[in-house]
Amino acid sequence: MIGRVLLAALLAGIAAGLIMGIILHVRLTPLILEAETYETGGHSHDHAADGTTATTEEHTHEAEAWAPADGWQRTLATTATQAMAGAAFAAILAGISLLTGLPITRENGVIWGLCGFLAATVAPAAGLPPELPGMPAGDLLARQVWWVGTIIATGAALYLIATRRETWALALAIFFIGLPHIIGAPAPVTHVSAVPPNLAATFAANAIAANAIFWSLIGIFLGLALNRYAKDAYAT
Repeated sequence: MIGRVLLAALLAGIAAGLIMGIILHVRLTPLILEAETYETGGHSHDHAADGTTATTEEHTHEAEAWAPADGWQRTLATTATQAMAGAAFAAILAGISLLTGLPITRENGVIWGLCGFLAATVAPAAGLPPELPGMPAGDLLARQVWWVGTIIATGAALYLIATRRETWALALAIFFIGLPHIIGAPAPVTHVSAVPPNLAATFAANAIAANAIFWSLIGIFLGLALNRYAKDAYAT
C-alpha cells in the first residue's frame, strides 16, 4: 500500500513540477535575469572574444562550482528542480494524509493543495517574501529555521481547524499561526539594495501566484493519482 501511495505522490508531484517549470520560465526567469544585472552592477561576465585575455575574474569563475548557463541549460535545470520539489511536496502531503487518516481524493485534492500553499508559501512570505538576487537578507541558517518552524506551526493550525470544533482548538490554531510572526523573521543587516522596489514587488507577487498554481496542481494530481493507484490506501 505504501509503495502505491509513494508512486502516486511521485507521479503527481513530477507532473505539477513540470508545469511549474514552464511557469517559472515564462514569468519568473526574466525577472531574475533582470535582477542579476543589478547584482553585478550591469557588468557582463563575458571575456574577450578571442579568448586570449585571462583575468583574475576569469580564474575565479573557473574555480566556482558549475552552474547552468542562461538558456536551455537553465530552463532544464529549473524544470528538473521543480519536478523533484513537486514530488517531495506531494510525498509530504500523502504522508500527512496517511498519518492523520484524512484521505486525499479527487474531490478534496485542491483543498489539500491550497492548505500546502498557505502553510509553505503564504505564511512564510509574510515574514520572508520571495527574494531576487542582489536583495539583502538575514542569516541563512536563521531564515531556514524560521521558515521550517512557520510551516510546521501553520500546518498544525490548519489541522486543528479542519478536524476540531472546540473553542480551545480554534484558540490554539490562532496561537500557532501568530507565533512565528510574533517571534519575527530574521531581518537583514541593511535594507539597501540595487534592485528596484517595483521589480522586487513584481517578482514576489508572481512567485506567490505561481506557487498557488503549483500547490493546487499537486493537490489535484495527487487526488487523481491516489484514486487510480492507491484506492485502498485508507481501507480499514
